[in-house]
Amino acid sequence: MAKESAIGMTLNVDDGGGSVQTITGDVTDLNINLPRAQQDVTSIDLSGVERILLLADLSLSLNGVFNPAANRAHAVFKTVPSQGEAQLRAVSIAISSQTFTAETMPQNYDLSRAKGGEFTWAVTLVNGDGLKPAWS
Repeated sequence: MAKESAIGMTLNVDDGGGSVQTITGDVTDLNINLPRAQQDVTSIDLSGVERILLLADLSLSLNGVFNPAANRAHAVFKTVPSQGEAQLRAVSIAISSQTFTAETMPQNYDLSRAKGGEFTWAVTLVNGDGLKPAWS
């Protein structure tokens, strides 16, 4: 059985102009959530809950270290709070021979300065184009 760590993972995200940028070196951790909506379809003759799956969704949380260099994380996300309307951002995460791709919409770009001087950021990207995110 082939088990692997996520060491060597790469992360690409479109910047505000639609250009793909590799921001792997600025990201400290990420979390991919792929929830599905559910509908309760339990009839009165059953003693347990019956459900059917509905729409697929995505919530991708990224955390990282501030890097103001060109084509790095800050350059990619700094336009999120000022965009007048939602702008889709393509995301690609590659690990080993697996690639996760999705068209996302950024919800936030949060910056935090801790007591010790650490300057970090957090971004949440959600499904943005109506298509189901997928691994290939």
